[in-house]
Amino acid sequence: MPGIIGKKIGMTSVFGPEGVNIACTVIEAGPCIVTQVKSDETDGYRAVQLAFGEKKEKNTTKAAIGHFKKANTTPKRAIVEFRDFSTEFDGMVELGKEIRIQDVFAEGDFVDAVGTSKGKGFQGVVKRHNFAGVGGQTHGQHNRLRAPGSMGNASFASRVPKGKRLAGRMGGDQVKLMNLQVVKIMPEQNLIIVSGSLPGAKNSTVILQK
Repeated sequence: MPGIIGKKIGMTSVFGPEGVNIACTVIEAGPCIVTQVKSDETDGYRAVQLAFGEKKEKNTTKAAIGHFKKANTTPKRAIVEFRDFSTEFDGMVELGKEIRIQDVFAEGDFVDAVGTSKGKGFQGVVKRHNFAGVGGQTHGQHNRLRAPGSMGNASFASRVPKGKRLAGRMGGDQVKLMNLQVVKIMPEQNLIIVSGSLPGAKNSTVILQK
């Protein structure tokens, strides 16, 4: 299996083999259910669809309920498709099969994490693009501390150029962090601890990939 779906629990720290304190993220990964298996013959490519997290049936469409019933499972909150998995996982990708964290990763592995960053709303250029602002308060600059500065040329072009870094909505983007090391796996609690910080707020959905 090339990956698994999880939920970000929070951050902690552990001591490494050399006594170094490592900042880590705790993720509740799985168990996930195989809800669809795609092949070259039927779909034109190889992929496996996993589902994670319980969802109320009253908040699920009838089409989705029928899709989950084919896999003999209850409605799930998150559905992710993993493409082009290696042949070593062919026996694991049966419809309705449960995938657990220890089936995919082992301690010491390096993984990629995909999540949605925290939404910050509409922000100015100082927070959004790390602008320094106009500067001091002398010469009448009393209200320009966090201003964006010049917008562009006046006579020629007479417009703001495309790609100008300005104020706008910040966050809420899909972010991928690569080469995070698996520090510890606790299969009884379906928990995996990886080094570093992951994008997103607590209880947000995270995708771990090999």
